[in-house]
Amino acid sequence: MSDNLESQSRWENAFQNNYGTPKITLVRGRGSLVWDIEGNEYLDFLGGIATNILGHAHPAIVSAISDQANQLGHVSNLYSHPRALELAEKLKSLTGEASARVFFCNSGAEANEAALKLSRLTGRKRIVSMIGSFHGRTMGALSITGQSPKQEPFIPLLKKIAFIPYNDIAAAKKVINKKVAMVIVEPIQGENGVVVPDFGYLKKLRELTTRRGVLLAFDCVQTGMGRTGEWFGFEKEGITPDIITLAKGLGGGLPLGAMIAIGDCASLFGPGSHGSTFGGSPIACASALAAITTIENEGLIARNSALELTLKLELSKSALVESVRGSGLLLGIVLKTGVAKKFVLGLQGEGILANATSETVIRIAPPLIVTDAQIIRFLEIFRKVASTYER
Repeated sequence: MSDNLESQSRWENAFQNNYGTPKITLVRGRGSLVWDIEGNEYLDFLGGIATNILGHAHPAIVSAISDQANQLGHVSNLYSHPRALELAEKLKSLTGEASARVFFCNSGAEANEAALKLSRLTGRKRIVSMIGSFHGRTMGALSITGQSPKQEPFIPLLKKIAFIPYNDIAAAKKVINKKVAMVIVEPIQGENGVVVPDFGYLKKLRELTTRRGVLLAFDCVQTGMGRTGEWFGFEKEGITPDIITLAKGLGGGLPLGAMIAIGDCASLFGPGSHGSTFGGSPIACASALAAITTIENEGLIARNSALELTLKLELSKSALVESVRGSGLLLGIVLKTGVAKKFVLGLQGEGILANATSETVIRIAPPLIVTDAQIIRFLEIFRKVASTYER
């Protein structure tokens, strides 16, 4: 029995079946490369689902984690520590808003749970979310996730949630009124296949929610940390939301989430309103600070915008590709036929890790430190696998 097959057997004997059984077991990574238990090398174009923003074992992150672990580990939020202070101040500065205040947690679902609780403190109960959205799998976050197959086994969920079509401002005008507490929206719908709204849609939502006195929350869990060519993923619209939720790339590979409140809603939480035992731990915050510093010092945000153009141009040349959507290094490759899941297995067989969000969309989210040579390698292998479907 091969090592990967043995790992599959061990997984099935130890884990619950919510993930299915992984086909390969990864044991080591460096930059954009990972190796499985049998020594096979893969180019990681999924990045832990947009989480490993600087790839694997980045020296700056390894050093920051090691140094912090040698100084101070978990302390809870009964006490302050320097790394949390520095990171909260940095995130505040990235928003450009003096009123911004930060709450740390461990994941995107938790960040969105915090946003939900914050919205209740307005005195209103109704939430508006988008069809096709994904905000997490905890009961509150699942309640505002606009994907019925994920919701149906766990009904009843939270009440007074309205789902409207994404990128449809006319639909928004019909349901967003003075009884609504919060509208939550992704700048790009990642789990729905990297769906990008028309330019101006987010700004119109901001104008509408402002007129009705409704909180506007941007779920930037996938689009944040420079992945889409901006720190959060909505800045091109020239607007400021009331709430920003972050996770995935924020921790540089470690579990870390944040809910940033801006303006009047930043004062809604009081002592005892909410909490997180592990949120904002010294080690996770040290990793996040190292990631942000590296992204800034190496100009990685500007670079990934250039890589986006290259990937879109070259991938669109394939006869199998209908279109390529997304921004920066969060891209959805839309295929003309429903072979995306088989295609992803073909890529894996050739040493590329990617993800199919549906039968027609392949999602890629490589780390921002991916090299030009690795981009070329990905394109060559993509063409090779695509050729088997183009005959």
